[in-house]
Amino acid sequence: MKHAAWILCGVLTGAVPAVESPAVAQDSFPSAPIRLVVGFAPGAIADSASRLLGQKIAGQMNAAVVVENRTGANGNIAAEYVAKSKPNGYTLLFNTMTIVLGPAAGQRTGYDILKDLVPVARAVNAPNLIALHPAVPANSLAEFLGFVRASSGKVSYSSAGTGSPSHLGMVLLLQAYNLTAVHVPYKGAGPALLDVVGGHVQFTMAGLTGVLPLLRDKRVKVVAITSLQRSPLLPDVPALAESMPGFEMVVWLGVMAPADTPPAVVRKVNLEFVKALQDTEIQSRLAQQGAEPSPSSPEDYGAYIRKELERWTGVFKSTGIKLDD
Repeated sequence: MKHAAWILCGVLTGAVPAVESPAVAQDSFPSAPIRLVVGFAPGAIADSASRLLGQKIAGQMNAAVVVENRTGANGNIAAEYVAKSKPNGYTLLFNTMTIVLGPAAGQRTGYDILKDLVPVARAVNAPNLIALHPAVPANSLAEFLGFVRASSGKVSYSSAGTGSPSHLGMVLLLQAYNLTAVHVPYKGAGPALLDVVGGHVQFTMAGLTGVLPLLRDKRVKVVAITSLQRSPLLPDVPALAESMPGFEMVVWLGVMAPADTPPAVVRKVNLEFVKALQDTEIQSRLAQQGAEPSPSSPEDYGAYIRKELERWTGVFKSTGIKLDD
């Protein structure tokens, strides 16, 4: 079922018809509501961040922005829908890093990420925490790595599913230190984290919003964050990059448009998102969601997507990991 929410500047009444007009010039854009299509359900970071930013750019552009959820296939249903939409700037994709995981794993999709979509802006990073059951005898990253090494591959970790960012991130970490552990996949981040709390697995890699309440209640402990810098929410928790220079494992989100969208429109939308991400209130509200702004130009976002596609293609080939359906 599709879910849609109005995000308005001003007062609108009635339903919004699909936009059928041809590509428009920059000076007249937008002259109709913009649809921001999200491939994940309400409650996910992609949905909450898209609604927050959609509301902000609606006010900036004096336009209406409709957030539309088209869920399924790890975001590919939404991506294909946008890729096949009219290239006029009125249908945009708010994507996550999963958009590169399918192609990197060799999955067939109904679109080509490099040919059928054009980058508009990188928007948000959502880092993860390495969370341990309180009984694990480790209170630092070094002690955690020593614990896994001494366990000779017998300890286990959970993830949100095979090939999920939480799984892939832990694989990269273990590989970097030549360590092994038993992977236990779950259907979603919530169950994966709860079984760490229950002691059924010893550790996991999970997002801040899920971990922080458990950390406050001392039901888990954390030893590192996967962003390049420490989080202001947890200034005492070291970034993995402090021990592994350059290591970053964040869920990144951005905006893409159908190929052949007029460059002037792409540039205008980019500037609006960059402006929104520079707003201190937006930054504060993103932080409450366990995320941080990561604005970029269309060109830089395109280069980042290509780099990530190459990175994860190598990981899938070297590990033999297959994505969950």
